[in-house]
Amino acid sequence: MDAATLRAIQAPIKDRYRSDPEAACFTLRANGTLDGEGIACKVETGRALAVAGLHPATGGTGLELCSGDMLLEALVACAGVTLKAVATALEIPLRSGAVSAEGDLDFRGTLGVAKDAPVGFAQIRLVFAVETDAPQEKLDQLLKLTERYCVVYQTIRNGPPVEVMLRRDIEG
Repeated sequence: MDAATLRAIQAPIKDRYRSDPEAACFTLRANGTLDGEGIACKVETGRALAVAGLHPATGGTGLELCSGDMLLEALVACAGVTLKAVATALEIPLRSGAVSAEGDLDFRGTLGVAKDAPVGFAQIRLVFAVETDAPQEKLDQLLKLTERYCVVYQTIRNGPPVEVMLRRDIEG
């Protein structure tokens, strides 16, 4: 896709959101069911059923997906799509590219072994490798705008409030 095609696709959407800001607000959803046998959660992805379980460092078999890996995968997916969209809009030709993310965890926190060990990622590194002849100032702009518009990156970086509830479902 080229910049003109992307602009043509997005122009009416942007115009609608400018004239009706409420039209731009969506609620995204994810759903899962607890596995009746093992320590796992079956997550509906829209394309397939993903089964998440314990990471091997916490006693898992490694046969199920790790939710920490899934978080990094979501970051890679969002950042990759965002980078490609921004590169297209800025007319920065990319011959090829790759995105990787890695995060550092201390599983003592998750397992309750050490109260001073944090639960969650202590640090995440997101790396883009692109093959292009674009000048460095264009690449700097590409990175800056990718960071600005990547939903998953901004969500991780800014930590929005999260409401948690436990509800008893009554059969009958």
